[in-house]
Amino acid sequence: MKTHILKLLVWMALIPCLRLDMQAADTDYAGYLFAYFKGNDIDEEAICFAVSKDGYTFRALNHNRPVIDSKQISSTGGVRDPHILRGEDGKTFYMVVTDMVSGNGWDSNRAMVLLKSTDLINWSHSVVNIQKRYPNQEFLKRVWAPQTIFDKEAGKYMVYWSMKYGEGSDVIYYAYANDDFTDFVSDPKALFIPKDKKSCIDGDILYKDGIYYMFYKTEGHGNGIKVATTRSLTSGQWVEDPEYKQQTTASVEGAGTFKRIGEDKYILMYDVYMEGAYQFTETTDLEHFKAVDRQVDMNFHPRHGTVIPITQAEYDRVVGKWGKSEEMYHNPILTGFHADPEILYSNKTKQYYIYSTTDGMEGWGGWYFTVFSSPDLETWSNRGIMLDTYSPQVPWAAGNAWAPAIEEKKIGDKYKYFFYYSANPIAGGGKQIGVAVADSPEGPFVDSGKAMITESPAGHGQQIDVDVFTDPVSGKTYLYWGNGYMAVAELNEDMLSVKKETVKVITPEGGTLQDYNYREAPYVFYRKGTYYFLWSVDDTGSPNYHVAYGTSQSPDGPIEVARNPIVLAQDPAKEIYGTAHNSVICKPGTDEWYIVYHRINKRHLTDGPGVHREVCIDRLHFNADGTIAIVIPSR
Repeated sequence: MKTHILKLLVWMALIPCLRLDMQAADTDYAGYLFAYFKGNDIDEEAICFAVSKDGYTFRALNHNRPVIDSKQISSTGGVRDPHILRGEDGKTFYMVVTDMVSGNGWDSNRAMVLLKSTDLINWSHSVVNIQKRYPNQEFLKRVWAPQTIFDKEAGKYMVYWSMKYGEGSDVIYYAYANDDFTDFVSDPKALFIPKDKKSCIDGDILYKDGIYYMFYKTEGHGNGIKVATTRSLTSGQWVEDPEYKQQTTASVEGAGTFKRIGEDKYILMYDVYMEGAYQFTETTDLEHFKAVDRQVDMNFHPRHGTVIPITQAEYDRVVGKWGKSEEMYHNPILTGFHADPEILYSNKTKQYYIYSTTDGMEGWGGWYFTVFSSPDLETWSNRGIMLDTYSPQVPWAAGNAWAPAIEEKKIGDKYKYFFYYSANPIAGGGKQIGVAVADSPEGPFVDSGKAMITESPAGHGQQIDVDVFTDPVSGKTYLYWGNGYMAVAELNEDMLSVKKETVKVITPEGGTLQDYNYREAPYVFYRKGTYYFLWSVDDTGSPNYHVAYGTSQSPDGPIEVARNPIVLAQDPAKEIYGTAHNSVICKPGTDEWYIVYHRINKRHLTDGPGVHREVCIDRLHFNADGTIAIVIPSR
């Protein structure tokens, strides 16, 4: 009892700040939008968009052509340095750009353009010419790189940019915008002047944990990125870090920062303008940065731009408007790190669902399961956490929540959902398997209150990687599980316990790590009179982790290993590795099959590969004789 009370108190005190804030910030996001311009030719000085699912692989929309006509929105005919911001209401977008044609000279512009949208497609626009808008501006030479941030103290949107007067230094100024985002309601004032009084441009402000971080370029003296911090934007009290933050010796400008979805990581990117390159760096503390050049993949060459996270609906909207790139990748289908995907089609909701192990944590330390839904197997929405082993929802376990399985059962005229998973028991003793029940595929789920599988029938291995299968021939439901062995047992009618006399070990014998040597993750399905048994070979952190299979005439074996047993394996030429731990789905009323699996995120192939995995989907085809054709994993 003391253990359960302590668990409740810890959960109530810590979980809201550890997890729910992240969930509220990131749950709805499914990708990224990159706003950029392309170069110094007037045809390149325009707003372009690109999208990404992972924040590293970006593909241009509209064939890398402008999504907004510069001549329609600007006074000069060209715009540069687009900065895009999601508003505080979560549904309004603000964009500001430099109103400039570089061919007219670097000291030729005096204006910026303010844009506003509620759908990322249609934008209102207004030119604000500082020299015409305010008195005593006769010595103004240039207005560069505006950006927007919501000033929490003022309760207003602040636009900030760099300006230069006469032979003076470039200084970062600010003014507050009106509610329509068409003009300013205050005079420009200095926001940031470095202690050395030298020029600074291209300010980019990020707010984190009560502190504003301004990344800026030291224009004309070092040409690099530095950062200054403050707790109050307009206080004038900035703490300057003397160190440069770029991870290159080349000149850079146009700093842009964004938080990675579902991670405590931030990207600082910048334009390596003398080399025609763009560099991404990663950080967790906004102080120390690591270049991730080899991880970034773009089919365009951006100049100074910004990235924001977007929802699946927003992603679909911009792609629907400006078209997919021919090189736009299909996988992964879920945002963030997830593994061991279990897919379900619900006859109740007519939706597909994926349940996954939460990945990206050391020691496979995820403690909760997330559910995603889709109407078509293409667009997936995060429906949130559906089972949390650190909460009172699961009284018998705490942490290491792995590899779920789910079954829909119609009992009378109502549907029930039985969710099986493994976790670490509070009492210790190694991994055990439990079950939770709900009336909806999204929950709420109520745990049975105790583990249902507590020991290995093989005398070795772990009680993990559970699978559940209802035999369409007999109507009986079976549970499969095991790391180092494959076990099967028939479930009782309550679906909460197994018939102990039916437990047996049916591990496929033989094989090597190059073909079918059983490791874990059994999965069973039935097609045209045959029971198919799939399993994973090798270690989840190995690029060689792959899927093999055999068949049987019974749901409890014995299993005959297929003559050509490999179903799915790595494709190094495509930088696809560790493709395994799968589930399978057939579209209702068809013979159209899909395999859902995880793979190693290629950027972590040598840095925690076993805990940085991502969920993918591909077609599963059968040969005329019923054997499974090898799956070609797609990017």
